[in-house]
Amino acid sequence: DCLLSGRRLCAMAAIIRTAFRPKIVPPLGRLCYSSSGPTTKLFIDGKFIESNTSEWIDIHNPATNEVISKVPKATQEEMLAAVNSCQRAYPSWSGTSILSRQQIFLKYQQLIKDNVAEIAKLITKEQGKTLADAEGDVFRGLQVVEHTCSITSLMLGETLPSISKDMDTFTYRLPIGVCAGITPFNFPAMIPLWMYPMAMVCGNTFLLKPSERVPGAAMLLAKLFQDAGAPDGTLNIIHGQHDAVNFICDHPAIKAISFVGSNEAGEYIYTRGSKNGKRVQSNMGAKNHGVVMPDANKENTLNQLVGAAFGAAGQRCMALSTAVLVGKARNWLPELVERAKKLRVNSGDQPGSDLGPLVSPQAKTRVCDLVQSGVEEGAKLLLDGRKIQVKGYENGNFVGPTILASVKPQMKCYTEEIFGPVLVVLEAETLDEAVDIINQNPYGNGTAIFTTNGATARKFTHQVDVGQIGVNVPIPVPLPMFSFTGSRGSFRGDTNFYGKQGIQFYTQVKTVTSQWKEEDSTLTGSSVVMPTMGR
Repeated sequence: DCLLSGRRLCAMAAIIRTAFRPKIVPPLGRLCYSSSGPTTKLFIDGKFIESNTSEWIDIHNPATNEVISKVPKATQEEMLAAVNSCQRAYPSWSGTSILSRQQIFLKYQQLIKDNVAEIAKLITKEQGKTLADAEGDVFRGLQVVEHTCSITSLMLGETLPSISKDMDTFTYRLPIGVCAGITPFNFPAMIPLWMYPMAMVCGNTFLLKPSERVPGAAMLLAKLFQDAGAPDGTLNIIHGQHDAVNFICDHPAIKAISFVGSNEAGEYIYTRGSKNGKRVQSNMGAKNHGVVMPDANKENTLNQLVGAAFGAAGQRCMALSTAVLVGKARNWLPELVERAKKLRVNSGDQPGSDLGPLVSPQAKTRVCDLVQSGVEEGAKLLLDGRKIQVKGYENGNFVGPTILASVKPQMKCYTEEIFGPVLVVLEAETLDEAVDIINQNPYGNGTAIFTTNGATARKFTHQVDVGQIGVNVPIPVPLPMFSFTGSRGSFRGDTNFYGKQGIQFYTQVKTVTSQWKEEDSTLTGSSVVMPTMGR
């Protein structure tokens, strides 16, 4: 097996291309008991190994629903081997010079840059998004890797000399041990790259469980990390579903868990992991509102709304899935519909495609059902993409851009995260009313306002209770020198992803107070009174 014997990227790419040659196999989601055909490997102790499991999950191309590979449900023994590998590697890795760790990540970011196209092809094949969007997926993750190269500044401690005579206090920021990450299907490269680079550059080792629907990008990223010089055992990858999640939540060696995904899974992981004494950061669902003021730049605003609502087929936790049209901005609806109609729906690997398929038939069914619920509850269906047919991809999970207007806050299409190319439109008479709509929604991931009035923008940013706000920016995901600060029902934990908060999550602080008295050489007696520093 060239993955075991060779370290060259070309060999890895050749195997992945072979693994993803389409095969037609029966229905999606089928649990198989045979590993015949291409399989996804485990990555344990620096080796890509075939699982001994008897249970395999089919991986499908969302544009065709053809089976392209299988991913194993790792056995208990394999999961233990992975975490044990992390434990064995931790003492050496945490003791490695911070400059040496920095050098590995400097090499890693260059290897990712050199292979963006190869990673993006895997993402499109498994997840369905367009190649351009898949490259953006990789690029936003790459930015976090680039930020880790600043670790010599990010991990600086603090010091205060002479807090008392001949006494100083200083802090170290140190790694915490074995960390773990559980990632979703919608960003196969970006979200894993939010996690293990930040954790590992701090000196932790890492156990990753990528989404069983889209493991290919994570596996190639692991190979590149190995090629950058990461020691064996510092990063391990397992695959699976509920048993793998429970293993991560329960194993005592794992000190911290990072999760991105649905509210149901996120709440479960946060509760179970926290109960077991682990740090947990859990990014979950969203209902992101775009408030359109009547004074907004009409051309720019309509283009921004369409792109943010329907890009990636709406499968983004920061998709602008809800528009709140204030006052006369409601008159822009017909033009909004016309622009949405112009978007091209096709397989993600086809030139000119604006949005690809949803990830699975089940996802398509759920999206269509939520649209229908809106119609039945009185919303106006201005654009219906549920019956779209894509020539040559008739079996794909396609839903075209869909717009529901006259939506009310109590409707199911508003209260639930649709996670598809559907824009629900509410109306408000004033900015205050729009802010109230947003603040009464339980989610707090992101929001945006479109306006040319600075006072309006300032009032909005100060009064809206949402963690990430855009002013004329529809998807305000912060760059990695800041942190991803979703709030309220969109997040569980007390320390967010990447940036300064990411460093805090993956480290612990050790505080040292030392005293070296000038007169120590002549000291003849002991002091038994309580120390009173600073007096």
